[in-house]
Amino acid sequence: MARLVLHVFILLCFSMLQLSSGRPSRTRKAVSPRGKEEDDVKSQLEKLWQEVNSLKEMQALQTVCLRGIKAHRKCYLTIEEPKHYHEANEDCIAQGGTLATPRDMMENNDLRDYAKRSAPGSKDFWIGVADIVKEGQYVDVNSIPVSYFNWDRSKKQPTGTKRESCVAMSVGAQGKWYDEVCRSLKKYICEYVIP
Repeated sequence: MARLVLHVFILLCFSMLQLSSGRPSRTRKAVSPRGKEEDDVKSQLEKLWQEVNSLKEMQALQTVCLRGIKAHRKCYLTIEEPKHYHEANEDCIAQGGTLATPRDMMENNDLRDYAKRSAPGSKDFWIGVADIVKEGQYVDVNSIPVSYFNWDRSKKQPTGTKRESCVAMSVGAQGKWYDEVCRSLKKYICEYVIP
């Protein structure tokens, strides 16, 4: 499908470039100004380019969904190469997503179960929650305040220290959260919103 889209795009671009070249066309109206035609061609090319990019994004999302799981109108993918919190989030963004942010208990439990299945033996995963900007005010990676929390109260989480500003989910503690130093190396879960 991607090849077909690419071929159609190239064919349309080539056709439009011929229209905008200096040679007069039989279909071109003599009264229409050259600037307007060029603007029309540029506009059509821009629309085609947007469509091609949209198709690429959809194809990439389908690939992610096949490798991970689909739930809650999102796709999730565990990444087993440990990284610092910020590097993990940048990697998710580079793949078209963000660090996963559970919005309720059901989503948190689904993430925990998926992490357990996809990375057996792994204990902890970065999730997209932090209080880096203001201590005690937890937000997601888009700076939106978080309303659902699943702190591990048996370990008095969150500890509230300024050093521990990023949040990890503990698979070993049944998906409970704890705050951690952002420079710690951990595996992580990316989420991709399904349009």
